[in-house]
Amino acid sequence: MTENVWNYQSASGHLAGTDLTGYGVEADDGHIGKVDKHSDEVGDAYLVVDTGVWIFGKEVLLPASTVVRIDHEDRKVFVGRTKDQIKAAPEFHSDKHLGDAGYREALGTYYGVGAPFGGPFV
Repeated sequence: MTENVWNYQSASGHLAGTDLTGYGVEADDGHIGKVDKHSDEVGDAYLVVDTGVWIFGKEVLLPASTVVRIDHEDRKVFVGRTKDQIKAAPEFHSDKHLGDAGYREALGTYYGVGAPFGGPFV
């Protein structure tokens, strides 16, 4: 099941309508980049993270359920995944994957309930 993957966790501190663009993104084991784009639409929320040099300048798409905490004062988003888990996710290319239902399903399955690392905390 992947339907809850695309929603923010209620305890994350997400405030609807808040622009997260430019916020730093922290994995369980360190900094991974900054928010380049995001959606807070209920049932279709996500972050596009520019990883800079960490994964050779690539972007990653993180479903909203991976966000465990947002610190608006320090402009940081904390995700409940390790760098390796994020790096191993299906490869993302914004020009072809943002509107691709098949890619979204694969990503939802990867990060969803029953994923090898325990799925989202929802």
